[in-house]
Amino acid sequence: MFELLKNEQDINHFLQNEDLFFLYISKYNCSVCHSLLPQLEPIMERYPRIVSRQVIVDEIPALASKFSIFTAPVLLLFVNGKEYLREARFVHLDQFQSKLDKVTLQFSGGF
Repeated sequence: MFELLKNEQDINHFLQNEDLFFLYISKYNCSVCHSLLPQLEPIMERYPRIVSRQVIVDEIPALASKFSIFTAPVLLLFVNGKEYLREARFVHLDQFQSKLDKVTLQFSGGF
């Protein structure tokens, strides 16, 4: 299960200190968010170099503007603190995993 981040400072810490950082942004009353999470967790376990965390945007409303969030869930992958990959709402997990494979292969030599 992804560790739940509770404030913007924790998110900023990971953005500044992790080469590969994945953030799963969800909402409390979002059925898609709740059904996607258990499917996503085993996929992310295949990528131990990617630090994965979850945040509930209802608890930190400032994130909606910080990351231009208009729907949920949102899957964000950051490389060296910069957004590199974004998926939102209805995510095709096989395509998402393929993108993760390419990213980790592309950046495997640099980390």
